[in-house]
Formats: sequence, structure tokens, C-alpha cells
Amino acid sequence: MSVTPEVVSQVAALARLDMTDADLPAVTERFARVLDMVASLHTIPTDGVMPMSNPHDMVQRLRDDIVTETDQRETLLAVAPQSEAGYFLVPKVID
Repeated sequence: MSVTPEVVSQVAALARLDMTDADLPAVTERFARVLDMVASLHTIPTDGVMPMSNPHDMVQRLRDDIVTETDQRETLLAVAPQSEAGYFLVPKVID
């Protein structure tokens, strides 16, 4: 991809980066190298490679979903300062 100093200057302005004219050639060259490296990734043959979400062969250990607490909704609502229709009422904090 062709990267010009004008494009780099525009990207720097959009990112609100303070860049001097003296920095522009070096940053343009580094930016172009990064984009070339990313473009080279498209040349890697990936046919037959299964997509993966994690490079490690790990399985997440999950616990059994067992109810350990009894339903105490009515007890908790009974001691609440205010409740209505099975919900806690709280003061409005956002306008």
C-alpha cells in the first residue's frame, strides 16, 4: 500500500497526535513498513486450517450449575426500606 506524508499527517490529525514536519518522513516510512507487514500476512496459505479462538489446547473447567441458596426474595423485600411489585425502590441518581 502506498503511504504518503499527507495520509500520515491526516491520520495524525484524526488521532490528535502532535507531529512536526521533521518527524513526518520517518513516521511515514515506519507506517508503510507496518502496512506492508500486515499485507504480507495475506500471502500465508491458510487452506485447511481450522479457525481457533485460543492458540492453546485448553478447556475451560466449569463447575456444575447447582442451586446452593434458597429463594429469599420475600424475606429480603420485607426488610427493604421501599419495595413495589417485587422490586426494590431506590432514589433516582441520574437525571
